[in-house]
This record gives sequence, structure tokens and C-alpha cells, in this order.
Amino acid sequence: MDYKGAVEYYAQYGVDVEAAIARTASIPVSMHCWQGDDVRGFENPDGELTGGIQTTGNYPGRAKTIGQLRADFDKAASLIPGKKRINLHAIYLDADGEKVGRCDIEPKHFDSWISWARERGLGIDFNPTCFSHPMSESGLTLSSPDKAVRDFWIEHCKRSRNIAEHIGKELGETVVTNYWVPDGMKDTPADRLAMREHLRDSLDEIFARPVDKMYNKDAVEGKVFGIGAESFTTGSNDFYLAYAISRGVLWTLDAGHFHPTEFISDKISTALAFMPEILLHVSRPVRWDSDHVVTYDDELRAIACEILRANADGRVHIGLDFFDASINRVAAWVIGTRNMQKALLYAALEPSAMLAEYERDGDYTSRLALMEEIKTFPFAEVWAHYCEMQGVPSDGKWLDEVREYEKKILTER
Repeated sequence: MDYKGAVEYYAQYGVDVEAAIARTASIPVSMHCWQGDDVRGFENPDGELTGGIQTTGNYPGRAKTIGQLRADFDKAASLIPGKKRINLHAIYLDADGEKVGRCDIEPKHFDSWISWARERGLGIDFNPTCFSHPMSESGLTLSSPDKAVRDFWIEHCKRSRNIAEHIGKELGETVVTNYWVPDGMKDTPADRLAMREHLRDSLDEIFARPVDKMYNKDAVEGKVFGIGAESFTTGSNDFYLAYAISRGVLWTLDAGHFHPTEFISDKISTALAFMPEILLHVSRPVRWDSDHVVTYDDELRAIACEILRANADGRVHIGLDFFDASINRVAAWVIGTRNMQKALLYAALEPSAMLAEYERDGDYTSRLALMEEIKTFPFAEVWAHYCEMQGVPSDGKWLDEVREYEKKILTER
């Protein structure tokens, strides 16, 4: 079947393929900068990654400078259809060789990123970096019993928030700033409440200054556990759900930060029933709390379908969060982001009106039958056409470009 045949096939089920493609192309996906350099950043590129997270593997070609990271991102982006953003951590500052501490970062240290993004029509999202630092060695930052430690990280987060607002104003669009801290303990603590009260109060101080939500929106991200924090995580998902609802900030759902039997696709509508907006970090959990390269699996499609069925395109901010140093890093970006785009197109092509009608009529037999048949609809033909329209290679062709880039650029580093 060709594309024309696929259009006619979907039309039988009330689906306008051209409209579905246009809808998919309008949904921005925020690509995380840290896939390109194993979460090293440019504050101290040779420093050790700490804070309950780690990358595994030593594939050649890791980006070691801002120029290399941007070039790698450009290459990846050129092979991915759809609207894209870049998600930065504070440690990816451009200090022009100057040593700048976490509590000394300023908007000027991200002006080159703003210029770079503006030239490419990219939006930017932001994150304070509360790990891989001497002041986080205890495993506690914003929830530390030591006020000096808490004050250090509060100041860093305040400065990050100011930077995010500056970026938003310069680009004329909203930056979503996500707050994740590694706080937790290897063994069972004696006073969980005290640490959670410290975290709550620290966040309240960070968010005390009103910001223009047209340019910055704050989000808080929970976690199950991290390496060295197996018995207790201060900022659990329950903690941040309560905090987000009570404080009017976004709740971040990271697909890799729940128990293996949980699915965040089911949590999206739960959150949207009580919150105007949420943030997603789409990753792939494997056995435990982890962030593997996103694959085109049932859960990814379910995530996309939940968003589009609810017409929540504008209420759910989609970001990616995985890092793999065991394979070509540019290819990892491309694989994961193209899969997110595939899932969104799959969801946009779903005959949701027909399914909803069956459900309203109590015809669950037809609902189940159609849900199963959708899986073998001529999606591949529409995806190939979408890639062609977007000027990117179709499946089976983009990897050759990455291999050529590796041969000419990555292996020379």
C-alpha cells in the first residue's frame, strides 16, 4: 500500500491523515542535551557524575566542548521530524573558559545558547544541577539538616530560575524549568519528616519570587531511588504530587522513575484532572529506576495516546530523559526522539472519535476489536510520508548519515 492508499484506509474510520500529520508536527519535543556528553557539562567536563545516577559504556566520540555538543545536536536534529526544543542543565553554561561556581551563574552565561537556539528556531527548557558537586557529597541538598548546604542549593536554584526567565523573555516563549534533587539515604532514616519538611521549605523559598509564567514555569520531579539512596528518597513522587497541587507548580512524571509495574500513561489523566499542566520526562525503565533510550513500545504509544485523546497537546510538556554511553550518542538521540515522534503520529491517527462513541454506547466489544485492529493499520506509509514532508530520512536511511558523521567527526575526537 502506498501513502494515497493509507489515506483512504484511515478515512474509512473518520481519520484525516493530513490533519493528523499537521497536529504531530506542531507538538514540540524537548531533546535533552546531556545525552551528547554523558551528563558531564562544561563546568568541569572531566568531573565525576554523582548523585545517584550514572552512565554506562565508553563509546568513542563523546562531546567535550560546547561546539562539539551543538554540532552533534544539529546532526541529530537534522534526522528527526517535527518541532524540537533543547533542554539544558545549569552545568552546560558557556563561561568562555572562566571558572564559574553554581551560585555564581548568571543569565549572561547562557546568552550564546539563546543566540544558537534562536538561529535554529528552537525553544529552550532548563534545569538547575543539584548533583556532581562537593556540596552534594552527603547525598542531601535541599533537604539537608545543614542550613549552609540548603542555602547553597537554594541560591543555585534561584539563579537557575532567573536564568530560565531570562531565556524565556529573550526567545519570547515559555521555558519549563524542572527541579530534581538526588536527596536520599542508603539505609533507613530515623526522621523522614524532618528532611521532607526541609525540602518543602527550601522549595518554597526558591519559588517565593513571582515570575511571569509566560516566560517560565516551574516543575518538580520525583524519583523512586538512586544509587546510594536505595532505602529513602526525600523527593518521592507522592511528595512532589502533593507539593505541585498545593503550590500550583507543574508535576514532572518521568517514565523511568516509578516501580517496574507502574505505567505513567495511566497517571497522565489523573494529573490532568487536578492540574492545568504537567511535564513529562519520557525515558525507558529497565528492571529498576533507570533511563534507557526510548523504544517504540506499548507504553510509549500509550503515553502519546493518553495526551492526544485528552486533547492535552498544550497542557503536557514533553521532554526526553535518557543517557547511554554504550552506543553512538547521536544515534541514541535520533532513535529515542524519532520514536517519540512516531508515537505522537500513531496517536494522532487513532480513530478516537469512533472509539469514544463505542464507549459511550457501551459497545465494549467494538471498542476492543478496533483498538486491536489499529495496531496493523498502514501506519508505516504515513510515517514515511511525514518524514519526507519534514525533509528528513525515512527509516532505514538515517543511520547511514550517522555512521558517516561518526567516521568523519566523532572518531577524530
